[in-house]
Amino acid sequence: MQKLLSDLKFAFRQLGKSPGFTATAVLMLAFGIGATTAIFSIVEGVLLRPLPFPSSSQLVVLADRIQGADVGGNGEAGVTVPDIRAYTRDTRTFRALGGYQYAGYELSGNGEPAQVSAARLTAGVFSALAVVPQLGRVFTDDETEHSQQVVVLSYATWKTRFHGDRAVLNTKVLLDRKPYLVIGVMPRNFEFPLNAGQLNRTELWVPLSFTPQELTTGAAANWSYQMVGRLKPGTSPSQAQSDAQRVAEDIMRNFPAMIATLSIRAVVRPLQEETVEQARPLLKTLFFAVAVVLLIACANLAGLMLVRAIRNQREIALRLALGANTVALLRQTLLESLVLSVSGGLVGLALAAVALRIGKNLLPESLPRISEIALNWKVAGFALLLAVVTGLLCGLAPAFAALRTNVNGTLKEGGRSGSAGGGHARLRSTLVVAEIAIALVLLTASGLLLRSFEKMRSVDLGFRPQHVTTAAYSLPQKQYPTQPAVNAFNNELLRRLRELPGARSAGLTTFLPATNNNNNQTFVAEGYLPPKGAGMNLATVAQVIGDYLPAMGIPLLRGRFFTDADKASAQLVVMVNRKLAQHYWPNQDPIGKRLRIGTPEMKTPWLVIVGEVADIKLSSPDQPTKEEYYLPVDQLEEDFGTLASPGDLNGNGGYIVLRSTFPPEQMENALRAAVRSIDPQLPLTQVQTMEQAVSQTEAPRRFNTVLITSFALAAVLLAVLGIYSVIAFSVASRVQEMAIRMALGSQRSGIMRLILISGAKLAAIGCVLGLLGAVADSALLRSLLFGVSPFDPAVLTLAAAAVLLLAVSASAPAALRAASTDPMQALRGE
Repeated sequence: MQKLLSDLKFAFRQLGKSPGFTATAVLMLAFGIGATTAIFSIVEGVLLRPLPFPSSSQLVVLADRIQGADVGGNGEAGVTVPDIRAYTRDTRTFRALGGYQYAGYELSGNGEPAQVSAARLTAGVFSALAVVPQLGRVFTDDETEHSQQVVVLSYATWKTRFHGDRAVLNTKVLLDRKPYLVIGVMPRNFEFPLNAGQLNRTELWVPLSFTPQELTTGAAANWSYQMVGRLKPGTSPSQAQSDAQRVAEDIMRNFPAMIATLSIRAVVRPLQEETVEQARPLLKTLFFAVAVVLLIACANLAGLMLVRAIRNQREIALRLALGANTVALLRQTLLESLVLSVSGGLVGLALAAVALRIGKNLLPESLPRISEIALNWKVAGFALLLAVVTGLLCGLAPAFAALRTNVNGTLKEGGRSGSAGGGHARLRSTLVVAEIAIALVLLTASGLLLRSFEKMRSVDLGFRPQHVTTAAYSLPQKQYPTQPAVNAFNNELLRRLRELPGARSAGLTTFLPATNNNNNQTFVAEGYLPPKGAGMNLATVAQVIGDYLPAMGIPLLRGRFFTDADKASAQLVVMVNRKLAQHYWPNQDPIGKRLRIGTPEMKTPWLVIVGEVADIKLSSPDQPTKEEYYLPVDQLEEDFGTLASPGDLNGNGGYIVLRSTFPPEQMENALRAAVRSIDPQLPLTQVQTMEQAVSQTEAPRRFNTVLITSFALAAVLLAVLGIYSVIAFSVASRVQEMAIRMALGSQRSGIMRLILISGAKLAAIGCVLGLLGAVADSALLRSLLFGVSPFDPAVLTLAAAAVLLLAVSASAPAALRAASTDPMQALRGE
């Protein structure tokens, strides 16, 4: 131990003699380790860390897959109200099982009214999650069954809206202006459902007490609910799936006639898998990118250590001649490398903490569990382990180079400069070639992502987002209990919006592009004969009021827009987009064709197509367009025929769309004022311009592109520094050779050309290997590209040319230094 401490002190003294070398090595490693640690903390928080529930590996989701229904995503349609009741009652493999549905409420009675994200849960959900409230209790099965108006608050809502007052229990708040009794507050880290991003976190939970509308026959075809459960000990998800499928077959036997032909398959998957499946490809790519940067930093450190070992050859030879132990020299060299790497690791850990604090809010909303991303002991341990491994690997090459020192030859040579050993030169060159190859792989990936982002930005959205202001609203049922009350609010709102200075058109809708909602509905197209094996007819449906389509700038291709004459008593009408029209009536004019809502077995009336509009991008611009149709809200009750329920309220929530001649940001306050003038308590959410909404859908691809491009530039910079150091050292060790060449008549231009060619050779070999690596990397990158081939010749050529040019430029200072050598002075010095 004493010897180790003595060697450690000696290592610090030796490194202190070369502050420039030490600072360069530490900062270079700090950047590589810091970036890797920051990305690993994201990977650990999102992918690797268990969910924040007791024995979270036993938690699963249960959903239906409807045969022939392409609902997008992972193909799971959710569950229905009859599903929730049957699965909860009849399955045998779950310790606890419950259903839930996303919801939104106007929260008032304490401070300013606000629209909050919420969830309706059966009591089985809390039982499955097994989290004890911080205050009070959760609701019971009895409270759920008897429609008790009780609410459990999130920790954040309790702290912000109720100032952390413990006396909040047993007080009442207003949800949609109905009184609810506060019975509990969940712990700080409790979050469910596990929504992606930070903007839509659930703020409160209420019982999922089924309303009369949810228990009608028509509701049996509403797959808008979800289920989560906890498996019994020793039960696997596959066993639970078989159990659930047995119940699903009973459910199908009891289907009402209108959906009797549908076939469902129960799917049981771990909740962890369900939560992170969409984030996994992105995080794998980011971790690969940052690992590449770390590899280049390690290669640079190994090169610097090797140069240092070569320069210290005489000292090492002298120590060996005086009887120094080779094991001691090996230990000394490795200790120097470890001191550098651990120092770099500690600085990198600090940089990672700063990067996470600043960059956490910049993460895309498509990432789940963002609130759990942090530096913890696992991440810190990873950083230090990474530093130790890096130090050992980077120290091996110079350590063995030192041991291979020729004592007699080195001491006889004395201070004479000359070319370093061929083996050492080849090793340094190999490291630089590897750096260039790795940097080119990352630069190529960056170029492909930039091209993809450019392609996405040039996509025709199908609507004009400029000069459009939007907001979301929801009318509380207590204040607006009837359809006439809802209609009166909507009509008055549109009238006031149209009267605003600069207003051109205004409308309301239940489905707004760029909001990442998913709304599929079955329908029957008149005269369409589906091919054998075809699935269900599914399309996105938007219910509209007023001039929604003109306000969004969606072009009319044929026919007309909806008018005020399209009332419940008039001919039932519908508008379709071009993709739907071409699918079901190819090469025909769709105007006058008919469709009806539901399946062929459902008794719904025919709707006449009166207009065809352009296809629009419903989510991000890089996603394919979908078939879509539009319905006027005034006719909805008649459109659904026997599926409609007398208690249904239509148009009582959705999105406001206002097109104006003024900049849309200037219209936000005017829009708020128009709503407050009708209902001063009604809160608005997502008040933004349509351009901002579109920009948010582009955020994940923008994040990928910016981050990987940053890593690519860092990698190229490190590779350029690597080639500069190798060429500079080569020139410094070949001063005598250059002097002799010039003394024998070589021109300075020839000396420069010689040095530049040596740098270009290394770069060319690295580029060839890098292009091969880029081709091999195509499978990982393909899922992140849009409209661009991973073998895009323009990107590959430009990336290779850029690296080659930078490598030659990095060789230029050394070439100028070699060409400026004074032969007489150099030879006299030798």
